[in-house]
Amino acid sequence: MPGRAASPRIGPEVVRVTGRRPSRGAARFLARCALVALAAVVAVLCLALVDVGALVFVAGIAGLVLSAVGLWWLLSLRGLPRLLGALLAVAAPVAVLVYYIWRGVWVWALLALALYGLALVCGRAAMRAHGKAYVVRGSAGRQPRQPFVIMNPRSGGGKVGRFGLVEKAERLGVRVHVLDAEGGGPDVEELAREAAANGADLLGVAGGDGTQAKVAGVAAEHGLPFLVISAGTRNHFAMDLGLDRTDPARCLDALTDGEELRVDLGMVNGLPFVNTVSFGAYADIVQRPEYRDAKAGTALALLPDLLGTEGRRLDAVAGEKPLTEQQAVLVTNNPYAAPDPLSTGLRPRLDRGKLGVIAVRVESAAQAADLAVRGERAQGVVFATVRGVEVTAPDDVIPVAVDGEALMLPTPVVCTVRHRALRVLVPRTRPGTVAPASPLNWRWITALALGRAR
Repeated sequence: MPGRAASPRIGPEVVRVTGRRPSRGAARFLARCALVALAAVVAVLCLALVDVGALVFVAGIAGLVLSAVGLWWLLSLRGLPRLLGALLAVAAPVAVLVYYIWRGVWVWALLALALYGLALVCGRAAMRAHGKAYVVRGSAGRQPRQPFVIMNPRSGGGKVGRFGLVEKAERLGVRVHVLDAEGGGPDVEELAREAAANGADLLGVAGGDGTQAKVAGVAAEHGLPFLVISAGTRNHFAMDLGLDRTDPARCLDALTDGEELRVDLGMVNGLPFVNTVSFGAYADIVQRPEYRDAKAGTALALLPDLLGTEGRRLDAVAGEKPLTEQQAVLVTNNPYAAPDPLSTGLRPRLDRGKLGVIAVRVESAAQAADLAVRGERAQGVVFATVRGVEVTAPDDVIPVAVDGEALMLPTPVVCTVRHRALRVLVPRTRPGTVAPASPLNWRWITALALGRAR
C-alpha cells in the first residue's frame, strides 16, 4: 500500500473541531432582515384583519385541524371512514383556499406566507452564519497493514458495483469479502470475528447501517479501527461522520490518509447499534416480510390495528422519567438536533455518551390535531436525553427495529451507550457536517440584530 507523510500526532482523547470562521457582520444583517420580515408579517395580518375580519384566521386554523383529523382517520381506520378521512385531509385545505379566494384575501394570505418564509430563511441563515460548518478532527490514523472489508452488493441499489469499490479496495491491499447477492452465506459478525482472529488490523463495511452496526460491534470488541464506506441507501451514520455520501469510493482514502475518531456505540440487550432502535408501531411494521417491497401499502394495512385500542402499548423509563402506554419509542445513539419541522435530522455529536429518546402517544383525532398545531410541544410527544432506557411490555418478547433490521428481543429491553468505544477511521479530506439547524429562537435573533448576542 502506498505510504503517506507522517502527520503530527494528536492525543487519543483530543478532538478538534475545525471549520469556516463565523461571519458576525453577515449574521447581524440577516437577523435584522428576519426581524423586518417578521414585523411585515404582523403588519399584513393586521391589515387583513381590518379588511375582512377575524373569520379568515379562524378558517385557516380550522382547515389545519380538520386536515389533521382526516389524516388520523386515514391512518387509524378502515373502509368508508378511511376514505372519508382521505377526502377530509385533502378537502379541508382546498376549502380554505377557495374561501380565501372568494373573500378576496388570498393575496393577503400569500403575502403573509411569503414574508414568514423569508423571515424563517433569514433567521436560519443568521444562525448558520453566526455558527459554522465543521469537520471533527481526531488523532492521526495508523495506516492499516491487513485491512478487511465486507461489501454488500445489494446495498444502495448496487453501489458496490456501480462505483467499482471491490477493485479500488483491492488495489489498496484490502482483503475484500463480497456477500452473496441472494442473501446466503455466513453472517457478517462471524466473518468479522474470523478476520480479527486471523490478524486483520482494520474492519470495514460497504453497506447499510444495519450491517455497519454488526461489524462495528466486533471492531469495538477487539479494539480495532472501523472503516465506514457509504454504500447504503441513506447512510445516516456516514452523514454524521461527515463522509462523502455521493461517492463512497472517497471513503477508501482513509486507508492512505486517514484520521481516527472516537465515537459512541449504542447497545440494545447486548447488541450494537450506530443510529436508532425503534419500538412500537414502526418495529411491528418492519417485521412483515412484505414491507420491503410495499412499504406504504403494508403500513396502511397494519396501522389501524397498531394505533387502535388493541394495539401494542409500551412502558419505558428514560433515565428517571417514566413513559407509560406509548405507541412508539425511538432511541438514538446520541440525540438528534433539537426537534424542528425544518430540521435535517442530524446528530451534531457522536461522542456525548448519551441517548436520545422520542416517544409518541396519539390515540384520537383531537390529539392528532394538537400535534398538527403545536408540533413538538404537543402532549402526545416526549423528547429526552438520557444515559439509559428500559422498555417493557406485557409480552415476553417484542419486535424491535435495530438500525432498520427487524428483530425479536426479550423484555425488558435495555438500551445503553458505550462512551467513545468505537474507533472510526475516516479520510482527512472529507465534506464534513453542516451545522444542524436548531429551532428558531426569536429572542436570540433579536439580541443578535441589536449586537447583544453571545
